[in-house]
Amino acid sequence: MRFGLHHVQLAIPAGSEDDCRRFYVDALGMTELVKPPALAARGGLWVRADRLEIHLGVEPDFRPARKAHPGILVDDLDGLAARLSERDVEVQWDEYFPGYRRFYAFDTVGNRLEFLASRDPGGQVG
Repeated sequence: MRFGLHHVQLAIPAGSEDDCRRFYVDALGMTELVKPPALAARGGLWVRADRLEIHLGVEPDFRPARKAHPGILVDDLDGLAARLSERDVEVQWDEYFPGYRRFYAFDTVGNRLEFLASRDPGGQVG
């Protein structure tokens, strides 16, 4: 049996789609996907970069995920950290994960995201 990840779902509050676009599309550089009409009526936002897809779904009783988070592999961790910092997104470095360099950042609605790069020069993304 094989498994793969299709997408990560994160909750957002109603009406926050434009703020989330500024983070996920403008700051991270992801591409917005067109949602199927039946799902678009619910609000939210879908984004993709390479093989990573994130679905941001409206949750009426929204509370940001402050501890739970996706761990996102990137090939230019320092470049992403600089890009986020230039856009006034705080980057919190953490050196306690063996074999990886990593930092945390919070999206515009307070969800925690972890960005990682392998310390092994041959380590690959995706």
